[in-house]
Amino acid sequence: MSGMPTPRGKLTPKRPLSELTWLRVGGPADYLFQPADLEDLQSFLRELPTDREVFPMGVGSNLIVRDGGLRAAVIRLGRGFNGIEIDGGQVTAGAAALDAHVARKAADAGLDLTFLRTIPGSIGGAVRMNAGCYGSYTADYFVEAQAVTRAGELVTLTADDLKFQYRQSELPQGAVLVSATFAPPAGDPEQLHARMIDQLAKRDASQPTKDRSAGSTFRNPAGFSSTGLADDVHDLKAWKVIQDAGMKGAILGGAQMSPKHANFLINTGEATAADLEGLGEEVRKKVYDSSGITLQWEIMRIGEK
Repeated sequence: MSGMPTPRGKLTPKRPLSELTWLRVGGPADYLFQPADLEDLQSFLRELPTDREVFPMGVGSNLIVRDGGLRAAVIRLGRGFNGIEIDGGQVTAGAAALDAHVARKAADAGLDLTFLRTIPGSIGGAVRMNAGCYGSYTADYFVEAQAVTRAGELVTLTADDLKFQYRQSELPQGAVLVSATFAPPAGDPEQLHARMIDQLAKRDASQPTKDRSAGSTFRNPAGFSSTGLADDVHDLKAWKVIQDAGMKGAILGGAQMSPKHANFLINTGEATAADLEGLGEEVRKKVYDSSGITLQWEIMRIGEK
């Protein structure tokens, strides 16, 4: 691996990314790096040639990797980055900790991060995307995050640094989030756990949770308010405008807009990334033609076609 650092963690050249994403599509990354610990990540980024792109990847729950793959060193945090600590009224979670685990552990301690329970991803992704549901957003409880810069330095990022907006934040180019701290409101553990059970039942009733999807495909069109953060009470929902445009259940190759929930793009078995992205673009066109609304992708699309 000429010009590449020799880390203690696992560095794999030409690693197919399809099995690391929920949609199970995508070509190879030039390299996949799974750091052993924080120091390993720092020295890897310090020694990585500056012309090499870096792409931090979570659990791949909100991602289409295109069929040509990614000309980058993909960094995927695992063990060593998934701890969850409760200190007083604050919760600090490693970037690789699953949202659902953080919600449950916080609830055990009488802290309300229940909105995270049904979000299918990890904390790094939740911060990066300002993930939210039930009218709550990551930004609402965010205190600070730790990240390693492209130059290998450990820095603390505030909400001001991240400039949270609806379903997005700004992270310095090539930086990798390693942990985040939240200050949630207090609640009764039993009630918090009961609420999460209820949320899961509602989600399973309305969403195709058994299918290969990446969660909501498009942002709700009215998802902007004067603060730049949305609230989820808007009448204008992506699923409604997709359904009105006649695209619920639409098929392209192995890709389909779920017959159960029109805003879920699913891989029915043999979809390529091109099928999935192509169907999404067809939906955007049909929605624009029928309602004049331009849907914005919520799923991240990366790599080469």
